[in-house]
Order: sequence, then C-alpha cells, then structure tokens
Amino acid sequence: MQPSLCRSPKITTMSGPRTLHRPTFTAEQVAQARQLAAQHSAPHRTVRRARLTLVLAAHPDLTHEEAGRRCGLEKETVYKWRRRWRQHGWSLGDAPRSGRPRVFPP
Repeated sequence: MQPSLCRSPKITTMSGPRTLHRPTFTAEQVAQARQLAAQHSAPHRTVRRARLTLVLAAHPDLTHEEAGRRCGLEKETVYKWRRRWRQHGWSLGDAPRSGRPRVFPP
C-alpha cells in the first residue's frame, strides 16, 4: 500500500454544493499520476496536478475546498482542473497560450 501523497487521509462528510465537474480516470491514468506524484525530478506543477488526480480518483465526492486542502491547492485551482479534465480529458500539461509566440534572434 502506498503512503498518502496528500494531507488529511481521513474521510469526512462534506456539506455544501456538489460539484458539476466530476472527471473520471482510467487505471492507466491513475498509475501514471501515482508515478509522477512520487518523482522528485518532475516539475512541481506536474506533481501537484498528479496528486490532485489521485485524491479525486479516490474520493470523487470531495468539494473543491476539501480536495484543495488535502493537496495544498486553492479551491479555484481545483475547480479549474476538474472542469478542464471533465471537458477536455485528462492531461497534466498546461493549456496553449494565446498570443504570438516568442521570437529569439539568431
């Protein structure tokens, strides 16, 4: 059994509105998230998103606030990732940036 990678492993009943965005994760996605969450050389933002994936896969009924508390994220960040994963599928990468790409002189 793997140790918990986020805080508060105790399950509590949460009051408040239920989230409309409940992403579902495949076993492969959870395995990849578990591997990335344990890496020390992975980018910090990737590790945090992987940890959020693990928490939401284990406890999909958590509120944004409780999921964020367990992973050290703001509730707005949890909402953003839940919505993105529900609408566009699971990915730990950043969304494409708008605007003209940077140009570096030769």
